[in-house]
Amino acid sequence: MQRIIGPFTQILPLADMPLKGSVSDDALHIIPNGGVLVENGLIAGTGDFETLRKDRPKAEIEEIAGSQVLLPGFVDCHTHICFAGDRAKDYAMRIAGKSYLEIAKAGGGIWDSVTQTRQASETELVGLLKNRITRHLAEGVTTIEVKSGYGLNVEQELKQLRAVKQADQLSRADLVPTCLAAHIKPKDFTGPASAYLEYILNDLLPKVKNEGLARRIDIFIEDSAFNIDDAGHYLRAAKQMGFDITVHADQFTTGGSSVAVEVGAASADHLEASTDKEIKGLAASDTVAVALPGASLGLGIGFAPARKLLDAGACLAIASDWNPGSAPMGDLLLQASVLGAYEKLTTAETFAGLTYRAAKALNLIDRGSLQKGMLADMQAYSCADYREILYNQGKLKPARLWKNGSQLITDR
Repeated sequence: MQRIIGPFTQILPLADMPLKGSVSDDALHIIPNGGVLVENGLIAGTGDFETLRKDRPKAEIEEIAGSQVLLPGFVDCHTHICFAGDRAKDYAMRIAGKSYLEIAKAGGGIWDSVTQTRQASETELVGLLKNRITRHLAEGVTTIEVKSGYGLNVEQELKQLRAVKQADQLSRADLVPTCLAAHIKPKDFTGPASAYLEYILNDLLPKVKNEGLARRIDIFIEDSAFNIDDAGHYLRAAKQMGFDITVHADQFTTGGSSVAVEVGAASADHLEASTDKEIKGLAASDTVAVALPGASLGLGIGFAPARKLLDAGACLAIASDWNPGSAPMGDLLLQASVLGAYEKLTTAETFAGLTYRAAKALNLIDRGSLQKGMLADMQAYSCADYREILYNQGKLKPARLWKNGSQLITDR
């Protein structure tokens, strides 16, 4: 059965827009008084609401009252929301001026989250995940990448990924699991970092693949995690096993994004330390540059050079990095609005980075824009002008939300 949803004061389809480089707001192609034709969970067309209704007299009508602006659902292409506990103590120490090493020596840092997550059962992790997914849906996010990385051994990493798989089956959002067993070398692993990566390759990733728990792997390339040479070997080996690649790159020091480009990673994420050299390399590649403003806000450091990346011709996505340590806020729209203000991103560039360009970072081609054949993942805001959404810097939340054409949030 076909269904026409509308009329919307404005529809921003974000269709037929450039995948790379800067984007003018003139490229938005706004549909006034628009409607969306939905069939079997997919978008069958968009256009003038009255014309759609006249051309399809047998279609069911889902009428929208008042002024509302329609966008594609957001895609959050980098999160760590499968965790237990919190790191509020870390945050208090950080804003009091303590360094990363001082916090780690006091029992904080990633290892603290590993300890707390290991103590949680799979059922407990599923419950925590469902709560965070529900909040993300309420804030317009319909597709969520979720990393492991707080288990750091075979048993615990599998527990995390199984929790993600179970939560995906129980929630209305689409979850994209990523194995981040190469987050840091765990304190209880005897041997060098290179040996730990071999352990992951030999003992964990075959099980991940056999159970269908993740098709993507990630690694943190940094002085405090894994070096360039070891990471390159690990990534190439994982790619040969059939995994897609993404990389935590250039957060504090450079080098990670160059490895990401070299191995053909789908994305290089963070990039706060990227210089003109790294920007040029990313722009010349098919690797999506993912800015994580939540980490910058949480750590009190500069943002990724989003404006320079776009001007150089890179594909820029924006994700939340929602995690218990460096990015606990998790509010994707708020973070993107702040990033846009500091980096001077157009509205079109910000929306592109939250939708179809973020989908590209996950190698997803069926979402991120409102055009025929795409998933009917949509969100509507109670306003008459699309510019009000970023103007309110995250305080204006979706009034309505649809996943696969089914309405999950109604006029709040």
